[in-house]
Amino acid sequence: MSPLPGFPGSGLAKGLAVTLRTMTKKSVTAQYPDTQPALAPRTRGVIGLFEENCTVCMLCARECPDWCIYIDSHKETVPAATPGGRDRSRNVLDRFAIDFSLCMYCGICIEVCPFDALFWSPEFEYAETDIRELTHERDKLREWMWTVPAPPALDPAAEEPKELAAARKTADKLAAAQAAAQAAAQPDPQPDPHPGPQADPKGEDS
Repeated sequence: MSPLPGFPGSGLAKGLAVTLRTMTKKSVTAQYPDTQPALAPRTRGVIGLFEENCTVCMLCARECPDWCIYIDSHKETVPAATPGGRDRSRNVLDRFAIDFSLCMYCGICIEVCPFDALFWSPEFEYAETDIRELTHERDKLREWMWTVPAPPALDPAAEEPKELAAARKTADKLAAAQAAAQAAAQPDPQPDPHPGPQADPKGEDS
């Protein structure tokens, strides 16, 4: 057995030194809940639902590793927009709930959503005395949607997204086509049959 390094009681002396250094420092205690903590912009608090973007594709529920997302829907017939057209059917969201007692906040549902219907909210004050109350329905998820922080500003030197460039190009083409159509619809200006007196280059009226 190797002997302990240092003199006897060196460990106790080091421990007391740490205690003395800590005692001389001013303690900083967050006075929660009177003072709210400053959370990071990408805090994973709860998940907000923007149900207008949800198409009930069920991708978030299928990819959830904890199976904590519950979705119910029904099909609705949409009449044809033009005469002689065919009626369409679309999914209508009836229920969207998340059981936060099972959720492990991995964010897979937010990443796989193809229509940007799920977002991270920094809200964290949703504790309940009953575990069954941790299953929050779409009304509560909708309320959390309005606490989602705005996305960070893009780097001025960053390349323009391809989607934005394509949309801008399409908008420019449409504006040019509309301007050309308006120019073609306007009649050519007719010459004035009774022109006024013309000014002489020397400054005298002709």
